Amino acid sequence: MNIPSIFRAGLAGLALGLALPGAATAQPLRILAGSPSAALQVPMNRAVVVESDIPFVELSIANPGIADISSLTDRTIYVLGKAPGRTTLTVLGENGRLISNVEVQVTPDIAEFKERLEQILPGEPIEVRTANDGIVLSGVVSSIAKLDRALELAQRYAPERVSNLMSVGGTQQVMLKVRFSEMQRSVSKSLSASLGARGTARGNDLGLAIGTNSLNNSGGLGTALSGSLPAAGTANASTLFGFNAGGVEVGLLLEALESRGVVRTLAEPNLTALSGQEASFLAGGEYPVPVSQENGNISIDYKPFGVELQFVPRVVEGDLINLELKAAVSSIDPTNGFTSNGFTVDAFSRRETSTTVEMRDGESFAIAGLLSDDFRDLKGQVPWLGDVPVLGALFRSAEYSRQQTELVIIITPHLVTPTRGETLAMPTDRVRPPSERELFLFGRVAADRAPQSGSAGEIARQDFSGSYGYVMD
Repeated sequence: MNIPSIFRAGLAGLALGLALPGAATAQPLRILAGSPSAALQVPMNRAVVVESDIPFVELSIANPGIADISSLTDRTIYVLGKAPGRTTLTVLGENGRLISNVEVQVTPDIAEFKERLEQILPGEPIEVRTANDGIVLSGVVSSIAKLDRALELAQRYAPERVSNLMSVGGTQQVMLKVRFSEMQRSVSKSLSASLGARGTARGNDLGLAIGTNSLNNSGGLGTALSGSLPAAGTANASTLFGFNAGGVEVGLLLEALESRGVVRTLAEPNLTALSGQEASFLAGGEYPVPVSQENGNISIDYKPFGVELQFVPRVVEGDLINLELKAAVSSIDPTNGFTSNGFTVDAFSRRETSTTVEMRDGESFAIAGLLSDDFRDLKGQVPWLGDVPVLGALFRSAEYSRQQTELVIIITPHLVTPTRGETLAMPTDRVRPPSERELFLFGRVAADRAPQSGSAGEIARQDFSGSYGYVMD
């Protein structure tokens, strides 16, 4: 091979290497006389060159807002895409003879969009197409977050004209395991002393009656001295002393009260919801509340109470879960109710919380420290007499009460998939109604026979001897 041949081959290789980076540029469209022209695809804000087989004299565009045209020579046309849409390019020859009508389709610049999409979301199999004046995205992405990013980026190139045909792979159902635990403790104590005296002069011409606390001059003293507790007394322990000294009756009543109470509330709901969808739970009931209407009628509105839960899970990426949660524990509180027009409406005691957290499959978080501590004490006495040492205790009373409430909520999300119904068991699978013979002759409330097939049979064959479940000391 001689030197000129090598030189020409090198020039050809260099020209091919320079042409490769621009391979994505649209090739010129040739307009041939007497044959229909193909549609011209023009990216928005980019230009395409159109070549005519014969010289033209006049050019026109149907909608200049979509594309702009200019002639470079009598055979070459420069078409610039301005806005997404379709229009028609008309090419005329000598004497107004029609050479061709070319359909111009201006589409969003998906070449640049594809490059940016690959840079921002590498490895995601997202397919990008154009449809009319919009962008269509399809494929299977790995998470909701990446789907949202792809849609947000597409909106930059085709605002309000993005069609989403993408789907999210992996598990998209979340089961939320929640444990509500509430303890209410109350302690109250009271101690009071009552002293009363009543005297009547001979012949009932003059009388005197005095009393403190429960014993008074309205007949309570006489009842007390007859051996009965006063009607006003509500104490658990009362001691009554009384004696007569001539025409004077003296009564002494000691009342003591101590009460302790504990209320325990526990609920463990398990809820499953699709990513992005809301699920709710209520263990309690609904309380009827009368509501007055404008026409004077009374309607009934029902207010829920008990253990309430609402949550919205979102699978962000892989096993990372974003959780929006609202939880509440409420109960009826008659002490704070009111009565109006013959209707008595109770109040509600309510503890609620709302939060948004992110965690992975199987991790837990606790909402704790929801503690309320109410303390109240009261002291009453007869002025001056209650301050007398020792004997002053007969002229005063004291009481105090304390109520404590603590609520703890523990939440654990899990990614789950459905299973076949045969693998699940119900709590009633091991229990069968007894026959008449078993019920009346042997006094059995459940039959001995158990299912032998399926999950219920598997549970029935298990040995449940020993300690199972929760053991409360």
